[in-house]
Amino acid sequence: MSHIKRQLPHPKELFAAVSFKFPELDAKKRRLESALTIDDLRRIAKRRTPRAAFDYTDGAADREISIARARHAFEDIEFHPSILRDVSTVDTSTTIFGGPSAQPFGIAPTGFTRLMQTEGEGAGAGAAGAAGIPFTLSTLGTTSIENVKAANPNGRNWFQLYVMRKREISYGLVERAEKAGFDTLFFTVDTPVAGARLRDKRNGFSIPPQLTAGTVLNAIPRPWWWFDFLTTPPLEFASLSSTGGTVGELLNSAMDPSISFDDLDIIRSMWNGKIVVKGVQNVEDSKRLADLGVDGIVLSNHGGRQLDQAPVPFHLLPDVVREVGNDVEVAIDTGIMSGADIVASIAMGAKFTLIGRAYLYGLMAGGREGVDRTIAILSEQVERTMKLLQVTTLEELSPKHVTQLQRLTPRIAAGALSDAALARA
Repeated sequence: MSHIKRQLPHPKELFAAVSFKFPELDAKKRRLESALTIDDLRRIAKRRTPRAAFDYTDGAADREISIARARHAFEDIEFHPSILRDVSTVDTSTTIFGGPSAQPFGIAPTGFTRLMQTEGEGAGAGAAGAAGIPFTLSTLGTTSIENVKAANPNGRNWFQLYVMRKREISYGLVERAEKAGFDTLFFTVDTPVAGARLRDKRNGFSIPPQLTAGTVLNAIPRPWWWFDFLTTPPLEFASLSSTGGTVGELLNSAMDPSISFDDLDIIRSMWNGKIVVKGVQNVEDSKRLADLGVDGIVLSNHGGRQLDQAPVPFHLLPDVVREVGNDVEVAIDTGIMSGADIVASIAMGAKFTLIGRAYLYGLMAGGREGVDRTIAILSEQVERTMKLLQVTTLEELSPKHVTQLQRLTPRIAAGALSDAALARA
């Protein structure tokens, strides 16, 4: 057995071998730097946000099966990297809906955002502009169209439109968005009525927030949230003239279940920018929309917040791209929690992706700086995943780089049973 001669370290050698890191005194910067993933930001957000507001963001409809399946779909993939390719530099930029984006993802529309954290859509729009990616304002946003434009004056702003019972409200929003220079309109088709947001009902989450014994107790360890909420300007809704009630009640009072293709025609006649239909969930509707000449579609089940057990957009993606990918740009959302999820979506044919909860987790974790951190995490993950796959541009990504594994295999394809029954008749 060999023996190692031991000696006391010389102070000069000790300092040469060990470096000391001074503690970060800025608490916000410290907690955001500790976040290495979107899941880390989610945990910080949960600690800092009252339960009702956090659950509104984090939750989905009914038993929340759809959002769980969407996330599982991204977990259940296998990457297939190439080898011996120079990936010293990679280009993550793309062109989507007629304009540039520095990354293959943008910020999705989210409602009531200033209830999550008081900086709200202004923080999201500003961070998106600084990063060179698009920002989407929701019809149910809590910052006006004009103020979002002011927060992101030189970047790309998109507007997500609900068709309201009072059509003149929707028409007025379209006119304001166009006047403010928004370049793309998301015509949303998956919300004839509100989904069953059970967490909101159980928490008594309302607009505006109501003080109850439960909310007061939950607020005690989070005084900063209430301080921010009570000492900043009141919520400013783009579309609601009155509030009071749960989110589901507000949606049901505003949305119109009679929305039809005629409404799409009317909005298209009013809008001079790109028109994208959001909330598409099957191949047949994708083909019809492509035939109608829309500029894009977003495969989405509304983050699992509408019809629970709806199709998983990532699973639907290859079939839709195969049918309409040459005729219309296909984007995707729901369940994206990492840059690897984004790269997998692009490889399977998506032209672009949208992040909703991931953006809001960052917002709740640290306001504008938290959104910056979300974008930085995802951007770093996108670039690293591309380098490990050994591709240098998004255009090089293809289905050969990804295998979609599947936990749930249908016993019979949708529609096949009825077709078989008709054949026997």
